Amino acid sequence: MSIHLKERREELGLTLEEVGKLTGVGKSTVRKWETGYIQNMGRDKIVAYAKALRINPMDIIDPENVISNSAIDKIVSISSKLNEKRQNNVYNYAKQQYNEQKNIIKIPVQSDIKLYGAVSAGTGEYLLDNTPELVPYEGEVPEHDYAVIVNGVSMRPLFEDKQIIFVKKTFEARSGQVVIAYYDNQAYVKKYVNDEKGARFVSLNKSYDDMPIDETHETQIIGVVVL
Repeated sequence: MSIHLKERREELGLTLEEVGKLTGVGKSTVRKWETGYIQNMGRDKIVAYAKALRINPMDIIDPENVISNSAIDKIVSISSKLNEKRQNNVYNYAKQQYNEQKNIIKIPVQSDIKLYGAVSAGTGEYLLDNTPELVPYEGEVPEHDYAVIVNGVSMRPLFEDKQIIFVKKTFEARSGQVVIAYYDNQAYVKKYVNDEKGARFVSLNKSYDDMPIDETHETQIIGVVVL
């Protein structure tokens, strides 16, 4: 994982100082992240770091994930087919986008959101039945279908106890996505995994056991968390 993160930064042409500025930390902290010291990263730093490297936050949290370079690969592939003048145009545009990204200043925004109950990062919760509670929320609100609050710490470091998260409704998910799911009639937020070991819901906090998806349990995915 550490090699991937360093290679990804260098591939984007970013220095340690630049990544630190984008994430609000010093270059020594970024260097530690690149060497695998991510245990104490807060959720805000994980998201900011992922945005700086243009990757999915799960690529930072889960060493088994492979950082996707598909967009970069496509750019390199098509640029190699252009003449020198057009390659310079691509470079100048990319440089312009990068400079704009560095100068973005985010102003905290407070708004009211509809909260549809709690999901467990622990022992199980019950969602509200179409009776949302209007609560204040400070920060960027992504496009979503509903919001819930996390109870418990099994999804640290991605989600903290009492954190509000946003969800898109769906009954299907890809392996590796963070989902909201009913498991034996209680609602959880977990990572959905389906591989050679079978289908299961996984906690990022390794102190918690996996939850197998089989005929002995009633399970249903009801949404994917929007990061």
